[in-house]
Amino acid sequence: MPTVIRSALVILSLAGPIFAARAADDKPAEKKPPALTPKELAEGWILLFDGETTFGWKKEGAANAEGGLLSVGGDKDGKITTTTAFGSGLVRWTFRQTGQKKAGMSWRGEDRSPLSASNDGSWVTEEYEPGAAGTSQITLSAPAGTRLDVKTMAFRPTGATPLFSGKDLSGWTVFPGEKYRSKFEVTKEGELHVTNGPGDLQTETKYGDFVLQLECKTNGLALNSGIFFRCIAGQYQNGYEMQIQNAYQTDNRTKPKDFGTGAIYRRVPARKVVSNDNEWFTMTLIARGSHFSTWVNGYQTVDWTDDRKSDENPRKGLRTAPGHLSIQGHDPTTDLLFRNIRIAEMK
Repeated sequence: MPTVIRSALVILSLAGPIFAARAADDKPAEKKPPALTPKELAEGWILLFDGETTFGWKKEGAANAEGGLLSVGGDKDGKITTTTAFGSGLVRWTFRQTGQKKAGMSWRGEDRSPLSASNDGSWVTEEYEPGAAGTSQITLSAPAGTRLDVKTMAFRPTGATPLFSGKDLSGWTVFPGEKYRSKFEVTKEGELHVTNGPGDLQTETKYGDFVLQLECKTNGLALNSGIFFRCIAGQYQNGYEMQIQNAYQTDNRTKPKDFGTGAIYRRVPARKVVSNDNEWFTMTLIARGSHFSTWVNGYQTVDWTDDRKSDENPRKGLRTAPGHLSIQGHDPTTDLLFRNIRIAEMK
């Protein structure tokens, strides 16, 4: 596959609006974190930079998030690398370079230095995918004397296969047993409706390393469900769980109840509850080896490495072996909808 680069030069002049705002209230204009549109979320875009922190990145040397920018280099060499490895898909980012030398990007074995931007501080928005196949982390670097600023950066996985047809439950199996009471039904709108509980709907195919994306809606307040993965065959919900629970404590979304939506349940909580009950929201899970990342509405909620000793049972240790995915019917109050469930296996 040839390398894909689509770019547009964007020259921004911010002096007028900023000076006007300061004249009015003597305070700088508030900078809001980047957000994805409903269309972008439906297409599967996720943010690699949240506009505020370096969450999801490993820093070396001069690299930081400040003033709404992810900045690398400057007076000293700098490098920053995603903790998550990304495979087939597009990166879209807005960036600029200043200084005498050239910044670079490395992804899937392709090193880009110089980047397509000039060094005059002009902003460039670009979509990029390397020509080489494979999976790797993304690294941004800048030598001393050059600074690379990133305003926005997002990724859209490609090559996914639908897991739910919207017509029937082909490819799925309801876990048997008299005590399991969940109903898994397909609505006339082509959505998967999960009610009552407990219960479990499992994929017939097993998956190990993958990108899973879906849309979910809870039809009630503080309802509990989850997506289990790498499950042991023939056992009830014995796998890792990506939690669904939109409640949080004391009006503080950084204090989730019951680990929070996007958490890896019982292992690491979501750093923020992004989604709301009674509204559709998107979820993305990337599982590769011992590393797990989740996004809710395009915002990264978990970046976790399971450093426990290897064990066939994921409740006891690290499980990397492929296993079923499953959708949880939690209890009698369960009432959720799912749609656009798709998966791309990672090599």
